[in-house]
This record gives sequence, C-alpha cells and structure tokens, in this order.
Amino acid sequence: MTRAVIPLHLAALLFGASALFGERIAASSTMIVFGRGIFAWSALTLICIFGAGTPWRNLTPAEAGKLLLAGAMLAVHWITFFMAVKLGGVAIGTLGFACFPAFVALLEWAVKRERPALGEWAVIGLVSLGLMLVTPTFDVRDGATVGLLWGVVSGMIYAVITLSNRYLASRASPLHASWWQFLAIALMLAPFSFGEALHLPAAQWGWLACLGVLCTALAYTLFIHALQAVKASQAAVVIALEPVYAIALAWLLFGHAPTLKMWLGGACIVGAVAWSGLRRGQRRAH
Repeated sequence: MTRAVIPLHLAALLFGASALFGERIAASSTMIVFGRGIFAWSALTLICIFGAGTPWRNLTPAEAGKLLLAGAMLAVHWITFFMAVKLGGVAIGTLGFACFPAFVALLEWAVKRERPALGEWAVIGLVSLGLMLVTPTFDVRDGATVGLLWGVVSGMIYAVITLSNRYLASRASPLHASWWQFLAIALMLAPFSFGEALHLPAAQWGWLACLGVLCTALAYTLFIHALQAVKASQAAVVIALEPVYAIALAWLLFGHAPTLKMWLGGACIVGAVAWSGLRRGQRRAH
C-alpha cells in the first residue's frame, strides 16, 4: 500500500507541473494541447506495443466513437485550463479548475432531479468561499480575474466529463481509453495548429514533449498503476493535492509566492476536493 502511494503522489506532482509548462510554453493554448496530445499519444503507443496490448482489441466501432468523443471533451477542458494559467498564473488557474466537485454536485442535482445532500452543500459552500478569497479583484477587466473565470469554466467542463464517463464507459482498459482520447485530441486540433506548429522553435517542441510524455502519459500510467493497490477514496485525497504541488513548484522555481488570501482560499478549495473524493470513494465501497 505504501509503495503504491508514492507513484500516486508523483502522478499528482506531474499533473500539477503541467500548469507550469503551460505558463512557460510560448504558444497558444490550442497549440499546447495539440502538442501535449501528440506526444502523450505517441508515448502510450509505445507502451501498448511493448506490453499493454493493442488499444482496439475487442472494441466495437461504437465504443471507439464514445472514447473519441470523450477525447474531444478533454481537449476543450485542457484548452480552457491553459488559457486560465496563461491569463491568471499557475495558482489562480489550478485553483479555479479545482472547483469541479461543486459543479459535479450541481449537475447531478439537475440530471437526477435530487437535491444535494448536506455534505454536498458543504462542498459547494467551501468551494464558493475559496473562490471568493482567491479572486484577485471583482473587475472583469483584470487579467487575473479573467484567468480565474477560465479556470472555473475548465472545472465545469471537467465536471461534465466526469459525469459523461458513466455513459461513455467501454470495455477498454484505462490505459487504452487514454490512448483513444489522446488520438482524438491530436486529430481534432491538427487543422487549427498546423500553421503555428510549422513556426514553433525547437526548444518549445522540447517543452511540449516534456508536457506530453512526463506530465501526461507517465502521470496517467502512474495513476492507473496506483489505483490497482490504493482505494479510490485515498487516491482522491492525494490527487486533490495537484494545485498544492503546482503552487509549490511555481513558488520554488519562479518565486511566485501566494498571498494569505490565496492560501486561505486554496485551503477551502483543496479541502472541499479531498472531502468530495472521500465521500465518493466511500459511496462506491458500499
């Protein structure tokens, strides 16, 4: 169990580090997501060839179509996330995205026509309080505030993805499902990124390779591997630390120290994410 937690923390660290790459890569958000998808898909292709099996084995065209649709939604989520990071910075962007459990609760309310339970209201309240504390100003002309709004939109889209996964489920393993999703991202964004890709410096391609291979393919592989030995509730708490790792790395590497309000708001949001994950893990266990 302890050994499995280490890859889980490393996965959370790499997921958090993706925000730093997104802020530093001198390219549009669409180009960043395209490059991330290409390199992640290539890395997973090698993993499949040398041990994980072919991703299309025992998969019907309908199931493959569902996985490609999930990849298209993931592309939109990533684009809005990197827009948030570029406009608002690492801390603002990651904390804005981390509000997604509140949207999951609200969407479940709309779909199931059932009011959220007391615990879900508490998650929504904590996230709302955290966002109010994190908001730099309440002026939409402020670039950081716009970045936070994009982060919230990214979280909302991720909540839609989370609920859609129940209906887009297939017989594919998590690794093979990721392969199909990254393929969809590459195919979907290629027409919009081709011109920019031709003029992108080699150094930027190197950073995109790190983002795709390390922060995406390796991180997803570590996460999937850890889930074989770690309970979902425990994994949810660790992955909730993704914005903490991102903020810590930005502080350590670039000197971007968070303010006291950001610390307090981040504590509310991360606490809500961890609590929401624990509740969901416990419900699955029953």
